[in-house]
Amino acid sequence: MMTTPEPLTDEELTAIEELAEAATPGPWFVRALDDDLAMNLVAISTVPDSGHGERWPDFDHREIVAATLVQGPHRYVDVADECWDENALFIANARQDIPRLIAEIKRLRRLLASRDNQGEAE
Repeated sequence: MMTTPEPLTDEELTAIEELAEAATPGPWFVRALDDDLAMNLVAISTVPDSGHGERWPDFDHREIVAATLVQGPHRYVDVADECWDENALFIANARQDIPRLIAEIKRLRRLLASRDNQGEAE
């Protein structure tokens, strides 16, 4: 479990927001794809998975944002804990979730600031 020793500063929040804004627009989706070189490909894509496990060239490589598993005769992109699908789902959802979390933090900070200002006025 991750712990945060210090509160998130406004500058850090702005930096996270700038990273999210600079990334490929969402939403992102998890896709299971194959091709002649990668017998198994778990990818994060700008288009939804069709359920057909397309093989290249039947999918556009420009739709792929990232991959959590690329294996052919050898594993080129892999993770030791074998959480390819879970990692892909996390990455795909982060594209939508991070901006929402930033907006919620800002909303809550404004709410706290307005309550602090009301308390000082009394």
